[in-house]
Amino acid sequence: MAMLGLVVLTLVLAGAGSYVFVRHAAVTTARSELVGQGRSVARALADRPPTAPGFRRDLLVLRRAGAFAGVRVVHLRADGALVGSLPQGLATAQLHPRRLLVGEQTSGTAGSLVYTAVPLPLVTIPSPTPVLVLTRRVHDPAQGVEYFLLVGLVSLALAAAAAAALARRFARPIHDAVAATSRIAAGDLGVNIPVPARGDPEVTALAAAINQMSDDLRRARDHERQFLLSVSHELRTPLTSIRGYAEGLADGTMEDVPAAAAVILAESERLGRLVADLLDLARLHADRFTLQLAPLDLAAAVRTAAEAQRPVVEETGLALDVSLPDRGPVVVADPDRLAQVVANLVENAARYATTRIEVGASVDGAFWVVDDGPGIAADALAHVFERHVTSDRAGSGRIGSGLGLAIVAELVTALGGWVRAESPVSGGRGTRLVVVLPPYPPGGPTPDR
Repeated sequence: MAMLGLVVLTLVLAGAGSYVFVRHAAVTTARSELVGQGRSVARALADRPPTAPGFRRDLLVLRRAGAFAGVRVVHLRADGALVGSLPQGLATAQLHPRRLLVGEQTSGTAGSLVYTAVPLPLVTIPSPTPVLVLTRRVHDPAQGVEYFLLVGLVSLALAAAAAAALARRFARPIHDAVAATSRIAAGDLGVNIPVPARGDPEVTALAAAINQMSDDLRRARDHERQFLLSVSHELRTPLTSIRGYAEGLADGTMEDVPAAAAVILAESERLGRLVADLLDLARLHADRFTLQLAPLDLAAAVRTAAEAQRPVVEETGLALDVSLPDRGPVVVADPDRLAQVVANLVENAARYATTRIEVGASVDGAFWVVDDGPGIAADALAHVFERHVTSDRAGSGRIGSGLGLAIVAELVTALGGWVRAESPVSGGRGTRLVVVLPPYPPGGPTPDR
């Protein structure tokens, strides 16, 4: 409808403009021709008395041959008054009597009538001055309105066909997109819109974006399912232990009460850590956590946080090697959040290490945690810090909840740094998780990623 309206408006403006210009051109051309014809007729009638019969015959022949609307001779007295009748639609003032008395030819228009007045140089009749008045009707372009309407209707029909074709071309992919997004909103994440190879760029981009959204949502749903399965497993195991030992204590079948209490305590602490991880991740996602940034000695802060994990690591039979310089680079960080990052990295390393864990730092604002486990596949390195991504490295059988490294990535990003994973480290085994924090003062040199 917009295109048709534009075509109608264009036709109206073009028709009005054409009418004005064509009429102006017709009037100008007719007036110019009439002025020239008036001079010629005046010369042809020179020295012939207007009262002679031959003069009147000449005027009649001129009127017919020249397609004039009127051919008349009037007399102009010295006071500017005319003797004789003028053609209908003309007034004496329009002929400019003063100019005629001095021998000038005059011309003009009166509506659709074009006229010219020429003094006749008749020697035999010096006064009053005979004046030849010629008039002609100008063809009005509006008389061709039927042709214009026909052309306009044909143009409008062609425009309607083109508009309908373009509307279908533009509307069909939009309808497909609406249908696809409605199905996606209803839970059908397997929807894909065909991407035309030679379609309009905007349509192609829209289809590709919807397909990408569908794929992302499908992956997110798969990750969520995997996350729920892993968390359910993590929750079920300690709950089963707690319930079993609690039932044993309740019915008196558990002889070693302190051992049962120790298991219940350990499993409840495990549940507490898992719940805390879930809450931390939720707060990070909602940006409802605070940071107390301050300049820190990286080596001292990492050493303190790593040594706090030594009892937990050694209980699993692993060795913890904290190889840090006495003084390290000064970085900008939150001490508590940095300690949480170190703790999560060490706990993750303890899950996969076979004999030892190494914690180290460099002089450029980076520190790392290395385990000597089976390593991470190359295609999985880019996803280890994503939420809900779990791993069973090379069949080690120890699967985490997929929260620890996601929290590390969120915290490090909030601190203005970045984290990366490197694997293998040596001999085709091992994983190194590297964290880089911004230097102090802010704006100082930052190590390459």
